[in-house]
Amino acid sequence: MRRSGKQRKAELQLKRAVKRGDLPPPEVQPRKKNFRRPPKLGHSLDARLLADDASRAARKLQSQFIKLDPSFLETTKHLAATLPLPRPISPHVSLLTVDAQSGSDLEIEQLSVPRRPKWKYTMSKDDVDANEKGYFRRWMTQADAIVERWHNQLNNAVQSGTDPGSTDTSDAGIQPKMPRPPTHFERNLEVWRQLWRVTEISQILLCLLDSRCPPLHFPPSLESYLLANRKAKVILVLTKVDIAGPERAQAWTAYLQKRHPGLPIVQVEAYQQKLGEQGRPVYESHLPLPFRERLVDAMRQVHEEMLIPPERVRSDEAKLKRWNYPVKREIDWNGLLHAHGKKVGSVVGGAAMPKGKGKEEIADDAQEPEQEGSDKEGQFEWQEPEFLTVGLIGQPNVGKSSLLNALFGTHKVRASRTPGKTKHFQTLFWTSDVRLVDCPGLVMPAFTPMDTQVLCGILPISRVSAIPFCIHQIAQLLPLETILGLTHPSANTAPVEDKRTWRDGKQPPSKDNSMHWTAIEIMTAYANKKGWVTAKAGRPDIHRAGNAMLRLVAEGKIAWAFWPPGTDLTTVGSGGANGIWLSHGSFQHGQELDEDDGVLGDETDEVESLDDDSDEDADEEGTLTGEDEEHRGEDFKSVPVGRFGVLAIDD
Repeated sequence: MRRSGKQRKAELQLKRAVKRGDLPPPEVQPRKKNFRRPPKLGHSLDARLLADDASRAARKLQSQFIKLDPSFLETTKHLAATLPLPRPISPHVSLLTVDAQSGSDLEIEQLSVPRRPKWKYTMSKDDVDANEKGYFRRWMTQADAIVERWHNQLNNAVQSGTDPGSTDTSDAGIQPKMPRPPTHFERNLEVWRQLWRVTEISQILLCLLDSRCPPLHFPPSLESYLLANRKAKVILVLTKVDIAGPERAQAWTAYLQKRHPGLPIVQVEAYQQKLGEQGRPVYESHLPLPFRERLVDAMRQVHEEMLIPPERVRSDEAKLKRWNYPVKREIDWNGLLHAHGKKVGSVVGGAAMPKGKGKEEIADDAQEPEQEGSDKEGQFEWQEPEFLTVGLIGQPNVGKSSLLNALFGTHKVRASRTPGKTKHFQTLFWTSDVRLVDCPGLVMPAFTPMDTQVLCGILPISRVSAIPFCIHQIAQLLPLETILGLTHPSANTAPVEDKRTWRDGKQPPSKDNSMHWTAIEIMTAYANKKGWVTAKAGRPDIHRAGNAMLRLVAEGKIAWAFWPPGTDLTTVGSGGANGIWLSHGSFQHGQELDEDDGVLGDETDEVESLDDDSDEDADEEGTLTGEDEEHRGEDFKSVPVGRFGVLAIDD
């Protein structure tokens, strides 16, 4: 209801009187419930209910992370403006220090992936749900305690100058160091349930690892969870080989074979680059035949191993007679190499598809005997599975959906540059013998700092609030000012001549005129280059610039990759002076980087303003942060830098 001017004036006078203490505060009236009006004639109520259900389901599977401490944001923002970045970059940063990232040098407990609690057929749905929620709460409490101890020990090591994982080469006695950031992992039970269901129905699990930094995508928590599942075989798949290059991919393959003996390792590419309109590169889903052959051959070898009875069964003749094959025996492997037809990529089955388990196998898995007679007779009679189920798991932005589209040769699954695009696990045909299950990406529990997770694209950039801190950390690994061709902000201002007179011996030493870069100066220089200013004060929009740079790094538009630990620096060569930057990648030095170039997905990016802290500083200036301005339409243009920039006309 609209109020009149007299009513608003009376309310303002009452508010001021209460503030002075002349009148007591009025009683709070109970808020009236906002009842929706019934739908008008001609509108479908069912369509509205379906839309509401879809929105609730999307929110239900939204990833949840911790929020950063405001004191951490203020401290890191101040240090990002004062701490100079080490230049030139040390070649040692091009080697991934797994031990320092994993926290093995610290006396802390090991993180784990939550496992689904045991259940019985006699339990109701509410009982199973309550059991899982109770277990997940206990697991969250334990994991938070372990992470807090790890974080406190790292911060103590930073203060004492003995931090093993710090890349800051400044002297601790002269300049303060950046505090160590916390780590993020999935905190939504519904998302973990997706992983539980995929691992239950899959017989072969393809664990996808980014070839630029594979150990960060295969932490000990995920390794122990997968190896504890004896019902499914695991294959490690290195993705984005075209970005890392064959030399690094081969070096990482040798490293993983030594670290995880017995696990098959396959390299794949999911895209091919073509020139589109106006000469811009366009990426299409494509898996070259050599990579497809290696992947299918690894699956065939694992399938043959699953057809061999285990040692405990072979040693007992009675068990050997009762033993049944856990997977479909006859698979057309040649058909996987040349899969085609209408059935390829179509939705098939679901979570309730029978797995072909018999009484003997249930008894060998140490299930309780009363379960066999609890249901009607013949429910557990064995029958051969109708097809082989292959699950794809991994962390966000590792390329699961992209690999599926490459296998099908067409766009069947939603793939995007935004991490976490897949929400529900999706089950599709590869051939009539094999079905694929795409699991949503989960941020696994690991002792990986937040800035490293942002670098790898595990966390959505729109959910990151400590942008200056992440730019400071990433700029120690990548020469951002060289890659983006930036001009130092101080180069535009003429030096002021000192005309003061000094007594003998009292004149201070002249300042060093060499230009030292800081994270804030890099963000300012990029904002000046792009012409991004705040709407109210007309200052360089550093938050939008930092947001854009983080996206360029996370999306692979700035090519980068680590070398395995222990690699000889002579193998790294002269490229070590550039840190982890691949100067021979998609974009060369001096080339203009556009935020819309090189998109590896078919979906546009979505801005998720779920962390209010990220927009706090920008709101003070009355401007949008990050990439929000790009989503306001083509009519919006950034104001050019300069006093008369608002008068410029864009043709």
